[in-house]
Amino acid sequence: MAAYKPTIKAPNQYGDIIFGTLVKLAALVTLFLLGGIIISLLVASWPSIEKFGFAFLWDKEWDPPAEKFGALVPIYGTIVTSVIALIIAVPVSFGIALFLTELAPRWLKRPLGIAVELLAAIPSIVYGMWGLFVFAPLFARYFQEPVGDVLAGVPIVGVLFSGAAFGIGILAAGIILAIMIIPYIAAVMRDVFEQTPVMMKESAYGIGCTTWEVIWRIVLPFTKNGVIGGVILGLGRALGETMAVTFIIGNTYQLDNFSLFMPGNSITSALANEFAEAESPLHTSALMELGLILFLITFIVLVLSKLMILRLAKQEGALT
Repeated sequence: MAAYKPTIKAPNQYGDIIFGTLVKLAALVTLFLLGGIIISLLVASWPSIEKFGFAFLWDKEWDPPAEKFGALVPIYGTIVTSVIALIIAVPVSFGIALFLTELAPRWLKRPLGIAVELLAAIPSIVYGMWGLFVFAPLFARYFQEPVGDVLAGVPIVGVLFSGAAFGIGILAAGIILAIMIIPYIAAVMRDVFEQTPVMMKESAYGIGCTTWEVIWRIVLPFTKNGVIGGVILGLGRALGETMAVTFIIGNTYQLDNFSLFMPGNSITSALANEFAEAESPLHTSALMELGLILFLITFIVLVLSKLMILRLAKQEGALT
């Protein structure tokens, strides 16, 4: 009886070819979408670019009936509210992530983590309505009025906290944005902190390191790229937020001083308020140019974050 010889089939290359083609098509679709968005924004905003040039960036006048448009006020409001949001949200998110990963008892860790994630699920319009009807009156009465009275005569700082206590304005919008982005940054930080090898932390505790020393010398160096990614995610969320900012920022094109108490505007709120009511083609083009500027701001932030990560990686390589 002849020995049985199993037949070995040659690998089917058609599956690999189809899979590779689909993956390449997915990547090309992403590039085409990105390129299409950029081209459409450029084409739609070209009449405004052609008429106002670079002066559009630093002109603060916005007068649709006279067809005079400048983007300084929305750009200023977008950047300042996002910076305020980061200043507040990053340390709070770091504390939440540190507590959840290192200090929280096991019975509290899971429900508290779920509560943080639920904050991210709240619609932005709910944050805006809560900010306008609940937060703004309390903010005006218990923060703006006393802080304005105390800091009124202080040089430089007094300018930032001067003016009437409206409750709405640049600072109020920044605080609402901070509340909105805290869940995103905290969730990312918690996940990357949990990726730190347990052996490294236990070794540090074994030689007498405190919890802060373990976080500063072990966890953060190991997870710095993920932490930066979480911060950039929060910043992108703050830059692109529309409804909550529209409710609370004040929606005025005034930049008479640099007080954080004064009402202002942002790029997203300007687009939400005016795009459907733009009557002239130039007005529509100016709004599209605002969208292009927001796209460029987001792109610049992303590039700077990538450069920062590369620089940190080079420094780490030089140290090792």
